[in-house]
This record gives sequence, structure tokens and C-alpha cells, in this order.
Amino acid sequence: IHVLENNNDKNYTVFSLWDTYRATHPLFTLVQQEKTNEFIKTFLRQYEQGGDLPVWELAGNETECMIGYHSVSVISDAYTKGIRNYDAIDLLNAMIATSKFDEYGKKSFRNGFISSDEESESVSKTLEYAYDDFCIAQMAKSILNENCKNENSVPTGTSEEVVLNNLHQEYTKSSYHFCNLFDPQSKFMRARRGGQWHSPFDPAEVNFNYTEANSWQYSLYAPHAVNTLCEMIGGKDKFENWLDSLFTTTQKVSGRQQADITGLIGQYAH
Repeated sequence: IHVLENNNDKNYTVFSLWDTYRATHPLFTLVQQEKTNEFIKTFLRQYEQGGDLPVWELAGNETECMIGYHSVSVISDAYTKGIRNYDAIDLLNAMIATSKFDEYGKKSFRNGFISSDEESESVSKTLEYAYDDFCIAQMAKSILNENCKNENSVPTGTSEEVVLNNLHQEYTKSSYHFCNLFDPQSKFMRARRGGQWHSPFDPAEVNFNYTEANSWQYSLYAPHAVNTLCEMIGGKDKFENWLDSLFTTTQKVSGRQQADITGLIGQYAH
């Protein structure tokens, strides 16, 4: 168990990761490397003591109030950048366990996508889980590459190498599950109920298929696979036009009221 090892160890709280994994934590890897390492050691303690990596942790308690398992993004980003004063294998095991718990549509996601009749915010969760799985795949790959560089690395074909290779392949595959919610006709990410698209479909509608957003605001969410998304939309020029239209469309938000969708420029919500 990773308890506080000495008086210099620090424990942190209030990880609002859905709000901070995109930009705040990547900035910390550049300007707060020591603290980033302490954050990640705190994550591991939270996993060991609470059974889950933090999702949206507040004052020493997990709230589970937002989606994704974005602590894996923070961990993988730091490890890739050489911030590594912790047990990487223990963390990788925690990342895998967190991704496979039977909660919030994760089991359905493993089969390809989350159906809208099984879980609320199914589109947003599918897309964000896909990105998080990419982060786990990269973590496995980075650990494997580090082992290969190490003079004491395990020989080719050993069980550790096989496991890491299999994990990289498994999570790389699931990182493309976002493709299963892309509607080739409308070019938007759209909720599905089994084999049927959610209808009628209005990309500006705020409903319970998205998290604090609508389809306009989520449909380009594949930060780990932009080239694939570009090809699905129809190539570079059409992708550029789609992105421009996000800021220039005159279509108004419809559906239920959502106070968090503010600062609209076209349909871009800041």
C-alpha cells in the first residue's frame, strides 16, 4: 500500500478532472513537474484506498459527478514526458481496472458503443471513453518501449512483453469506438439505440445524449484520431468547412435549458 512514505510526501485533493485534463494538467507537466508527480502518486493512493482512480474528486471524496476516467490522460501524458517517480505497472493496472468497472456504460462501450437506452449521455461517454482508452494504449506502449531500452529489460517474447503488447492492441482498437456513433449522412455524432439512430435528429438540440452540450459541440471530439475523423467527414477540405461552420452557423440551440452552454460563437460553446 502506497501510504505517505515520509514527512516530505504530499497528498492532494480536488481533482476536477473533466475540467482540467485537456489543458491544465498538460500545462502542469511543463511548469509543475514535481507537483505533477505528487498528483499521480495521490491518484494511486486514492485507487488503493477507494477502489477507483479519481473522476471528479472533492475534499477527499469521489463525487462521480462528471464523465470519463480522465485521470488516465494525466498519468499517460506525464509518463510519456518522463515524469515517472512512481510505480508505472501499478498505475497501469489501476487504469485498466477503472476502465472495466461495470458502471456508467463502460461494459457496453467495450462492445463498441453505449446505447442510448442503456445509459444517459451515451454519445459523450462513448467519445470520451475512446480517448481515455487511447491514453491507456499509449501508457502500455511507453512502458514496453522503456523496458526495451533498459539494459535489464525482459527478453523478447516473455509474458510481460506479450501482456503489454496485447494491452496496447486491445485499447488502441477500442479507442476507435467513436466511429460507431458517426452518422455518415449528417456528418455528426449521433445517439444510437441498438442498431437504430436516435430520431428525429437536430444537431443543435440539447438533450440527455450529451454532457452539457449538443451534437455540434461534441462531433469533432476525437483528439487522438483527427486524421480518421477527417477521412470520415470527407477529407481535409470538408473537415475544414465543418470546423468553420461550428463558428459561423446561425442555427440556434434547441431542446432543454442548459446553463453551462454559454459564450456561443455560432455553435461553439466556450
